[in-house]
This record gives sequence, structure tokens and C-alpha cells, in this order.
Amino acid sequence: MDRRKELQQQAKEIKTEAGVYQIKNQVNGKVYVESTMNLRTINGREMALDMGSHRNRRLQADWTAFGKENFTIEPLEVLKIKENAGAYYDPKDDLKKLYEQWMERLQPYGERGYHDAREAGK
Repeated sequence: MDRRKELQQQAKEIKTEAGVYQIKNQVNGKVYVESTMNLRTINGREMALDMGSHRNRRLQADWTAFGKENFTIEPLEVLKIKENAGAYYDPKDDLKKLYEQWMERLQPYGERGYHDAREAGK
């Protein structure tokens, strides 16, 4: 097997974990909560912030103003995939519920976070 195929096979075998994570401003305590089907993509969010291209403009503005050293990015909870759930099980539904639970718990709106209050009703 050539090296490229070997790396492709290794990538397929790596187990991904879905979950909810937060980006927290250590200066003002504001948080941004997001979910992902692959928690390994958190590094991509940090890279987007470093490049000035994150979709949340308020978070991006604070990242630029305070510097990345004043933020922490950490998983809040890993989604527990249901065993024997059947072929039609879609973990995205459970991930959405988990995200909503964390949004309700943390209330990251206004002075507490980077989300619009309009998002609370979603």
C-alpha cells in the first residue's frame, strides 16, 4: 500500500466525537457556544479567528482586540452516541438538543456572551 492510501485508511479509522464547546473570553467572561460533529475541528475555529474570518463579528472583534492569549477554547460535553440505535439514527438531532441544553444553561446573550437574544428561541 502506498503512503497516500495508508494515510487515507488511517483517517477513516480515527473515531470522531461530536459535542458542544465554548470559546471563552477571560477578560470579560463572555462565551460563544457552538456544536460540531467533530470536536477535532475546534482548531479550525481558532484559525478562522486568527485570520479574522469568524462568522460571529462580536467574537471576532474581541479576539482581535484582546488577543488569542485571553481566550480559552474547550469542549463542554461530548455527545454520547446511542448504541444499537439502528440504521436510521441521526446523531445530529441529539447534538442539536445537547447544544440547546448548553445554551439554556449558560445563557450566552448580551453581557454574558456573543450570541443574539434572537437565537434563544431557535
